[in-house]
Amino acid sequence: MPETLLDGLTFPEGPRWHENRLWFSDFYNHRVVAVGLDGKAETIVTVPNIPSGLGWLPDGALLIVSMNDKKLMRLQNGQLVVHGDLSAIAGGPCNDMVVDAQGRAYVGNFGYERFKGEDARPAKLARVDPDGSVSVAADDMLFPNGSVITPDGKRLIVGESMGNRLTAFDIGVDGGLSNRHVWAETPGVVPDGICLDADGAIWVADPRKNRVVRVKPGGEIADTIPLPGRQAFACMLGGADRRTLFICTAPASGPDRAGQTDGKIEIQRVSVAGAGLP
Repeated sequence: MPETLLDGLTFPEGPRWHENRLWFSDFYNHRVVAVGLDGKAETIVTVPNIPSGLGWLPDGALLIVSMNDKKLMRLQNGQLVVHGDLSAIAGGPCNDMVVDAQGRAYVGNFGYERFKGEDARPAKLARVDPDGSVSVAADDMLFPNGSVITPDGKRLIVGESMGNRLTAFDIGVDGGLSNRHVWAETPGVVPDGICLDADGAIWVADPRKNRVVRVKPGGEIADTIPLPGRQAFACMLGGADRRTLFICTAPASGPDRAGQTDGKIEIQRVSVAGAGLP
């Protein structure tokens, strides 16, 4: 069973292993946090409109998805500045993202205002280039969420939460996406946050079934880590050997999590190391 690394959180999301610590967003405390394997945590920055996906530019600057105002923020000299405005593309709150080695960010969004009672509709995946220019990377996606880039930098894989599938694209030299295809159908699995391992399998947080699962290309579930009574919303492979699986958990999701303190970062050792980005 996983062990608790850090508790007292509202709703942890967007975990990233960076500079020997796990960085993540604690939604309803409006903060980005970094924690070491010793459990010592530090608040990096406060994001008023709820932080989500995280990544870094080649120069080391931190990028943060600001959910409710649909912006990608950059932490510069201790201050948040707008790196890209996603409001013309995002049909709902922005969520997870992955940043490639060139500093191009691929950012998902709900596609609709889920917490305002709107009916679900497809979303557009946004691309934000290092200069802050914003474009549509892909359309007709069903709640694009957790994303990974393969170690060669040539393939993007996105979890479509409402499509019960992982969808892959080839990444062109200019950052454009092509050759869209289903990497894995995941019936019965709602892909939320994901991470890639060195054998080419993907760990998938499956909140509806209180577990994380390791999915092989084509959809076979090779491993399952149950989380009784807790939902898993994201996962990340890290640690010195990238064989520690960090899992973001809470009993439930949504704005009602504000003020709650039973969110956790849980850890589980696994046999295959992490690979690729994030």
